[in-house]
Amino acid sequence: MDGNNRQRRVTSSHWGAFEVETEGDRIIATYPFGPDPSPPAIPAILPAAVHHPSRIARPAIRRAWLATRDRAGRGDGDYVTPPWDEALDIAAAELDRIRKTHGNGAIYGGSYGWASAGRFHHAQGQVHRFLNMIGGYVASFGSYSTGCAQSIMPHVFGENFLTLTYEVQDSYATIAEHTQTLVMFGGINPKNSMVSMGGITEHQTGGWFDRFAETGMTRVNIGPQRTDAPEGCDWLPCRPGSDTALMLALAYVLETEGLADHAFLDRYSTGYDRFRPYLLGDTDGTPKSPEWAAPLTGVSPEKVRALARRMATTRTLITVAWSLQRAEHGEQPYWMSAVLAAMLGQIGLPGGGVGYGYGAIGGIGKDFKPIGGMTLPQGDNRVSDVIPVARVADMLLNPGQPYDFNGERRIYPDIRLVYWAGGNPFHHHQDLNRLHRAWEQPETIIVNEPWWTATAQRADIVFPATTPYEREDIGRSPLDDYLFHMPQLIPPVDQARDDYAIFAGLADRLGVGETFTEGRDPAQWIAHLYQGLQDRGAAAGVAVPSLSELRAMNWVKLDLAAEEQPKPVLRRFRADPDGAPLKTPSGKIEIFSDRIDSFGYEDCPGHPVWLPPKEWPGAATAEAPLHLVSPQPGDKLHSQLEAALADVEGARPETVLIHEKDAKSRGIATGDLVRVFNGRGAVRARAKVTSDILQGVVALPTGAWVGGPGQNMDMNGNPNVLTRDVGTSRLGQGTSAHSALVEVEKL
Repeated sequence: MDGNNRQRRVTSSHWGAFEVETEGDRIIATYPFGPDPSPPAIPAILPAAVHHPSRIARPAIRRAWLATRDRAGRGDGDYVTPPWDEALDIAAAELDRIRKTHGNGAIYGGSYGWASAGRFHHAQGQVHRFLNMIGGYVASFGSYSTGCAQSIMPHVFGENFLTLTYEVQDSYATIAEHTQTLVMFGGINPKNSMVSMGGITEHQTGGWFDRFAETGMTRVNIGPQRTDAPEGCDWLPCRPGSDTALMLALAYVLETEGLADHAFLDRYSTGYDRFRPYLLGDTDGTPKSPEWAAPLTGVSPEKVRALARRMATTRTLITVAWSLQRAEHGEQPYWMSAVLAAMLGQIGLPGGGVGYGYGAIGGIGKDFKPIGGMTLPQGDNRVSDVIPVARVADMLLNPGQPYDFNGERRIYPDIRLVYWAGGNPFHHHQDLNRLHRAWEQPETIIVNEPWWTATAQRADIVFPATTPYEREDIGRSPLDDYLFHMPQLIPPVDQARDDYAIFAGLADRLGVGETFTEGRDPAQWIAHLYQGLQDRGAAAGVAVPSLSELRAMNWVKLDLAAEEQPKPVLRRFRADPDGAPLKTPSGKIEIFSDRIDSFGYEDCPGHPVWLPPKEWPGAATAEAPLHLVSPQPGDKLHSQLEAALADVEGARPETVLIHEKDAKSRGIATGDLVRVFNGRGAVRARAKVTSDILQGVVALPTGAWVGGPGQNMDMNGNPNVLTRDVGTSRLGQGTSAHSALVEVEKL
């Protein structure tokens, strides 16, 4: 600290560590963290965001709801601001009324969102613990990022998808040493790997690709955007939604040219004999040849054959981006990639086979000794209802209606109250105009939030929450080897309170205060949870400093280094498929799944198939001729910090990428304001004309805060005004965000 009362300390976030400079009660600047070889630019906007006028200053209750329980006016901005005690009294009474009148099964604890990287003040954990203490809530399954994959992949490999992704796949070091051909469906984007759940400290994806280039590795980026992989990769432009067709064509070449490894298929997989007739066209009269695939994918038969031959004659790793399963029939490319890898016979070999989500977050591809993280205990949820996370609007609009999910026939619960903390569904959900209509159905919506996001603006009771910089916490990601003390950098802004304090106040009013707090304040909880981390470290032979030592050091790099060791599941399975079988019904890789086949889903049959989405380039119309993809933003995490970004000159509306030929035919030039629209809505965007995107495709990043209800056009450029809110299939029920057609016109 200097004479001007300035201080610089390190903190952590989902986008990594950075230094924060404070002066008095304000954050005035941020700086890169020294050990990070490629620090993100995201923290630069932090000072403006933390002190932005859009911070929620005090508790707010929507005037019409308070008077008449009006639902239709959500988003009108007319709030009263009672004192904290009165606001907590009102919220507690409403929670009590709902649970006593309708049961806890009428409460939805949505709260999907990343919120803080701190392990105690994790909003999702806090709200779920609180709701469990008062009797439970309807929960959600999966995530928008991987919900579809989390449903399909256990049927194929017998592993929880997150375990498969984080614990089974090869590290980048193994790939650099062994892989000769890297085939990336959907690319591997260093931009996306700037973030990771709980934080990633050393951003290394770009550096690893430099290493791959030095080894002479062939790197093929398959997808609609050149920039979905680092410079120097071969770009094979492929139409969105057609990856399964391309994989089938590659498989056709392997089978018909004698390149498929039938010995591997016979020993390690089941069902190839039932898939092969479909591949060759015996069952439907349509061989899945490169010539068949060419008009679907836009990839020439010659390129398909050349790639298939190279994949069969070199150590090949197929990677599949998370984005591919965020589309209608998203189960198919994930399942088919496993089949293609099995046909190559390289699953279980170092640097070979198939991997999912490299580049999606920074933690995938790291290799170190795991010791876990820190998690606030949730307690037991006495409500058994769980919905797929992306089906929230369906649930609110269709209470009591049946739906199918992963082999089960379920009933949507009748939700009367939604409690959301640490997330912004009006950023990440699809067809936001439909979501707004669904949002009018519950009797009450309560939100904890630091800023007046679109979700907060549509709530009945809004509690101002602190940001991670206004409270103490511990930063520890299970996918990282750094440990951080996250000090309280500034006092809470205005009347903001920690989520823990908010829920403790509600719990006390509902008679479960001691049950919720267990007699601990935040500092005592942090010490309690930290002791568990120390104990796990000691059991693993890892020295974890005491909490007082960590506070003094601010951060430490843990000695989690381990020599490259075989990933346990697939290596053991390859070495001894009888002694170490997979957890599938057959104990093998399931190319045909009798279990899935028994579900009778025409949109996800017993083996992978080509199913054209309802909206993709092959279904383009004169009204909607362009395919919209909505990638993650590069200037923030999801919609976080958007309040301040919206003030940066030229940053909003969001930029849409459009191919130069599509732009020319529409009279559009770089910098022009354009209207992107379809039958679901319209958004304003700023055009960037480029040759790095496939003709017929436009890319509009997510994250811009959508405006209020009733607008003819969202002025900030949120693509989820335009995306379809339908499940990937009856099996996965994931988001279909990347299956959308639009038109673009100059404003």
